[in-house]
Amino acid sequence: MGTVCIYFFGLDSNLAKTMGRELGDEFEFRQCDSLELPKDTGEVDRWADVILVDLTEVGCDGNLDAGFALMGQVNKLQQPPPIVGILGGENRRLEVRAIEHGAFDTISGPPNLNELRVVLRRANKFRQAELELARLRGEQTGPRQVCDLIGASRPMQEVFGMAEKVAGYDINVLITGETGTGKELLARAIHRMSPRRNAAFVAFSCVNLPETLIEDELFGHERGAFTGAVTVRRGRVEAADGGTLFLDEIGDVGVGLQPKLLRVLQERTFERLGNNRTQTVNIRVLSATNQDLQSLVQQSKFREDLYYRLNVVEIHLPPLRERKDDIQYLAQHFLERFAKQFGKDVRRFSPWALHALEEYDWPGNVRELSNTIERAVALTQGASIDVWHLTRSARDVSKAAVLARTYEGEVREFKRRLILRTLRECGWRKAESARMLGVARTYLHRLINQLDIHEEQPIDGEEPELSETPQHLI
Repeated sequence: MGTVCIYFFGLDSNLAKTMGRELGDEFEFRQCDSLELPKDTGEVDRWADVILVDLTEVGCDGNLDAGFALMGQVNKLQQPPPIVGILGGENRRLEVRAIEHGAFDTISGPPNLNELRVVLRRANKFRQAELELARLRGEQTGPRQVCDLIGASRPMQEVFGMAEKVAGYDINVLITGETGTGKELLARAIHRMSPRRNAAFVAFSCVNLPETLIEDELFGHERGAFTGAVTVRRGRVEAADGGTLFLDEIGDVGVGLQPKLLRVLQERTFERLGNNRTQTVNIRVLSATNQDLQSLVQQSKFREDLYYRLNVVEIHLPPLRERKDDIQYLAQHFLERFAKQFGKDVRRFSPWALHALEEYDWPGNVRELSNTIERAVALTQGASIDVWHLTRSARDVSKAAVLARTYEGEVREFKRRLILRTLRECGWRKAESARMLGVARTYLHRLINQLDIHEEQPIDGEEPELSETPQHLI
């Protein structure tokens, strides 16, 4: 592991000198005896791996806002380093406020140097991972946008490619996918790329509607066709003449109405309710469903001939949990849209918030993500969205997963290095190593197997600095 560059902001010069002297050669230390960024901010985001902010003295002077303002300025940098705040003793309320203002982690002051080293190393690992991720993302071609659909993942590239292929031909397309994946957006994209782009796009959702109401909506009615029909009404089929008719949740259409819909697809003809005169239309039909139509066909709930008429080409929209590479681009797209709509200067997500968004499974798919970002933009008061601004489901589930994974990884690595060091010092004699560690020999054997430790295995980085063996971690 290379040198970790620490940029310290604080008013206590003695603390700065002590930390700079005691942290050791692993850390390079620079001090700023104020709570303001230098004029050359590039010195911070290009040089520093971790920002250390002393909030103990400013808290005593009642100038805590200055420390938080500094943290906000750091988080506005192009590639902001993680921030570690030094607090004046155990203060849960202040700890939460620091995290809300963009701190990666906090430590109670005066800091224990061994504990501080661990926190700084963890923050540096996070920083290096973020830089590597940014590098890899920079090597990608970036997200692609087809009308209002955005995606950089392989599944979405396949969807875009198929949509472009079928758009130019007057064939029926069945779009499948879970609720909230953007099926209507894909249908609109196909329409806009088709020769019918200058004509009408008429959308109608069949979900949970009575069959008589769906029939009236689709085909219209004549005056006096039923009680309350006081005027002639054009249906959606007629309104889409020359353009595209999109039928959402087509699986909810009742079996009694399906023959009439099949006639529209086969012959492009229909009759209004209360009128026997046949009318001809020139339409293209796109449909969508979140149900398994083949299963409905086998259950005799959906006509097989209608299914094959609708499904000349099928395009499946993957759920968001299967295209997590797209979450960052979709989230940024929604952030910019709602920031403009609400007139707010919100420009980015904190690292924790972005990780939280990517960890969550999004059962409501893109629609749920959009609602979450809309809420976050409305709640935040700064330029950055943090994990606290997310909905409870996304915040709790995803942050717990990220923190649990980080904690478990740190503990596992600590155990591995400690046991490996002890085994080396004891010449790989298991009994003697177990006595030094204060554990049973059988338990040591189990740990060696679990941690995949082998003789002469190198120790990554420096060994943990311990005054005594913390047996509770073993």
